[in-house]
Amino acid sequence: MPEISELTIGDVIAEKNFNLDRDSLVRYAGASGDFNPIHYRDDVAVSVGLPGVLAHGMLTMGLSIDPVVSWLGDAGKILEYGVRFTKPVVVPAKGRAVITVVAKVAELDPETKKVRIDLQTSFDGNNVLGKSQVWVQL
Repeated sequence: MPEISELTIGDVIAEKNFNLDRDSLVRYAGASGDFNPIHYRDDVAVSVGLPGVLAHGMLTMGLSIDPVVSWLGDAGKILEYGVRFTKPVVVPAKGRAVITVVAKVAELDPETKKVRIDLQTSFDGNNVLGKSQVWVQL
């Protein structure tokens, strides 16, 4: 378990890449029950004005918190987590989409031992989640 006294605002506490392919989307659809065809059919995605098949937003959000959970060693230490979806993650028919997550210390409260971690989740050079913040209890 990390100690608050060891942290400084701006510290990168975790970084991780995630590879998504169409099989990943099918597995997530089965687990979540979200079988919207924009997540697996190019023709449907394009017909509604999207650039192609998109990863589920909740999949992107779930992957983004993973490095923080690994750093904490205990998901029960997460107090609050929120994001805004800003850009889509387009998953090609062949190959994969790579999502990169960088988690940085943004705020420290030594009295309560609460820490705000800001997440930068990017795909293809774009931030795909905005105001992505996690409050944790150390």
